[in-house]
Order: sequence, then structure tokens, then C-alpha cells
Amino acid sequence: MSSRWFIFSILLIACALSRAQETHSHGALEKLGQVSFPISCKPSVQAEFNRGVALLHSFAYSAAVEVFQRVASADPQCAMAHWGIAMAYFRQLWDPPIRPESISTAQKAAATAQRIGGGSARERQFVNAIAMVYQDAPTVPYATRAANYERAMSELAATNKQDVESQVFYALALLANASPMDRTHARQKQAADILEPLDVQYPQHPGIPHYLIHAYDNAELAPRGLTAARAYAEIAPSAPHALHMPSHIFTRLGLWDDSIASNFAAKDAARAQGDTGEELHAMDYLVYAYLQSGREKEAGQIVEQVKAMQPPEGSEFKIGYASVAMPVRYAVERGRWADAAQITPPSSGPPHVVAIAVWARGMGLARSGHGADARAQSVRLREIEGQLRNSGSAYWATQTGILAREVEAWSAQADRNPDKAVALMRAAADEEDGIEKLPVTPGPIVPAREQLGDMLLEQNQASQAAKEFESALKVAPGRRGAMQGAARANELMSSK
Repeated sequence: MSSRWFIFSILLIACALSRAQETHSHGALEKLGQVSFPISCKPSVQAEFNRGVALLHSFAYSAAVEVFQRVASADPQCAMAHWGIAMAYFRQLWDPPIRPESISTAQKAAATAQRIGGGSARERQFVNAIAMVYQDAPTVPYATRAANYERAMSELAATNKQDVESQVFYALALLANASPMDRTHARQKQAADILEPLDVQYPQHPGIPHYLIHAYDNAELAPRGLTAARAYAEIAPSAPHALHMPSHIFTRLGLWDDSIASNFAAKDAARAQGDTGEELHAMDYLVYAYLQSGREKEAGQIVEQVKAMQPPEGSEFKIGYASVAMPVRYAVERGRWADAAQITPPSSGPPHVVAIAVWARGMGLARSGHGADARAQSVRLREIEGQLRNSGSAYWATQTGILAREVEAWSAQADRNPDKAVALMRAAADEEDGIEKLPVTPGPIVPAREQLGDMLLEQNQASQAAKEFESALKVAPGRRGAMQGAARANELMSSK
């Protein structure tokens, strides 16, 4: 499908979704894909249960809770209804995967499901697996509970090889436990091996293409994700997340027009459904794509819309990250260093969100020639890094350490210490190359490898800069800054 026709189809989907929302129903206009998850509850609740599972597969968690609660009311002895409620609070690919305030409610749902008992051995396996996620939550680390869940789902999938939901939910468990430090993408490949044959058998299942997109959301595997990306939005257009997800692959491949169309539709759909988190998530990817396309005016308009929304500080990571990252992107990607230096970090919220704003401020100061002031921001970043590491958040501690090193590098550049600056930035780039992004972000605001190319250009090392830009574009194709930097480096080399 050509880019033009894909954009046209996405816009049609958005229009259909808008009409569906106006009806306030889930009748003929709703399209969530086809799920068949047979359970031993009353036959009258089967269709609604299937709908709840379809919502789970498109991460429409709040709506799924409501559906499963209705199923439980209609059939109080339906253990799987309570399994569904517990699953809807287990947001495996989000950060955090379980909100602290929801643990008690989810534990009660899982316990109720176990008390009622499933009507089949397969149902009991599903119920016991989700119970492991919440068991001893205050004392047992999440990573241990998630590993227990994955093992339980592995056993369930092995004993129910012909059951599509057993296989799909096991694949999701593999993806959720994939280490961002594993650049071999072993679990992603294992999940894809499960899902690819199912995609042929169940072409309208929403979870299969969704999780394939997540499996392929990395530089190594992204080209394999285009088929799933093209399919998912058409399978489940009533779910804003399904409209957005194709852009994960489009972003990886530098298909900016496709990403813009995908996220524009997702943004409007999320707004219609009152899903602020999904709306901001789509807007962040939209700003990213606009900037890579050179459409700075449109990017600025989205940033102004975010300011008008006034997302609350201290929000969940999905909301906090997007609302902080967008104005940072808009300033830094355009090289507006005075604007970046004026960015004020939020007074509350996850520390790794605060770190993005501190980094932007440090970058603005350093690249405006204020090395000493910038170093104060790198010190703050090191403090946040320590805070994250002490809390057990090794991934975000590493990411924050990379941000700190970048600010330190540009501070050294401002202080006319070029060798130190390059050494620091190269160390940041090497470390960043060894760690994957999480699904909530399009990627680093500006990749460290691309920054290294910029720095080498400033030092008139065009040949070395060209090599770094080439490496950066292999990981993030189509990034405007890297392409412009490569062009400048090649121009300088050819003029000598």
C-alpha cells in the first residue's frame, strides 16, 4: 500500500471512529477485531467477555475493566470475569506495569477468581498465572513476580497448543520480560515465532499484529513489522492505541508521512474517548515525526495544544513523559538553545521524567557557551541517576547517566576542551547503543551518536563526523539532524 493510500485509509478510519463515539454504543460501528476466548461461564456473557479481551489486546484497559465488571454482574460465578479485571490492571508494557494504587483492587479480583475456580483446567491456569503477579506484591520484587507469571504462561501455552489466547498472552509475557539490555532481542524473536503463524490463521485478531509490532520495535527487526503495522489499524480502528501503534514501526524506518497520519488519527480518537494518556502519547510521536519532516510549524502547534491541555504534574509516566518531552523536542531539535535553557523541570513526577527537562536545560546552557552553569545541571542529573539506582530502577538510572554525560560533554566543548568533550560523548553514544528504548518513547530526544557527529563537525573533523552520522542513521533512519549533519560533513570533505 502506498503512503498516500495509507494516509487516506487512516483518515477514513478516524472519521468512522468519530461517528462511532457519537453513538456512545458498541454496536455495529465499533470495530475491535475478532476474538474468540471460550469460557465455561453463562453463554449469555460470552460475547461481552470476548469484547473485553479484545479491549485488553488493544490496551484499552479502563474500558476492559468496565466490560469485565458487567460480565461478573451478569454471572457472579464467572471466575474468568475476575481474571479479566485483574489482567486489566496488569499493564505489562507500560511504566509502571502495575500502578501502586491499583494493587489492592487487582489482588481482590485475582483472589475472587481463585476462590470461584475456573470451570476448566485451562481457565484455572489463566487464573493462577495472574494471581502470581499480585501475590506478596509489597515484599516480592515485581521482576520476580513477572518471571513467575511468564513461567506459568509458558506452561499454559505448552498444554494448550491449539488455543490461540494461550499462545498470544504467552507471547505478550515474553515481550514484557524482554531486557532492554539484550540487543540480540531473543525474547522478541521468540514471541514473533509464536505470533507469525497465528497471524496467518487469525488475520482479524487484534493482539497478534499489536504484539508483533512490539516485537519488531527495534532497529534490527523493524522491516519485518511493516505487514503488522499496515494491518493493525484496520483490524481495530475503534481503539486509539491501534491507530497509533503502526507509528512505532514507521518511526523506526523513517516513514514520517505514515507516522503523522497514524498519530493524527490516534490523537483525535483518544480525544473523543477522553483518554488523555493515549492522546498525549500520540501527540509526542506526532511532534517527533513533524520535526523529522521539517514541518516545524505543525510541531509547534501541537506543543501549544499540550500547553493548553495543562497535564497535571506528578502524573503517570505515560502522561508525564509526553508532556515534558514535546516542548523539549521542539526546542532542542531546532537548535533553539536559549529556549532550551529556559525549560523548567516539573516540581513533581517520576524522576526520569524530571531528568529530561534538566537535560534540556543543561544542553541549552552548554550550547549557548555557559559551561559552568550547564555543569550544575549535569550534577543534578547525577543526583537523579543515583536516586533511580537506589530505588532499583537500573534501566532509567542508565538512561539518566547517559543524559548527564551528554551535558558534561557539551560543557567541556563550551570550555574549549575538545578531547574531553569527544571522549565523554563517545562514551555516552557507546552506552546508548547498548540499550533499547521502551515502548512509551519514540527514542532519545537526540541520539548520542548524532550529537557526537555534531560535536565533531564543530571541531572541523568532517571525516570522523560523517562516520558517526552514518552509524546514527543505521539505527534511526531518516532523522533530519543526522541527514543534515552528514550532508554538511560530506560538503566540507569535498571542498578540501
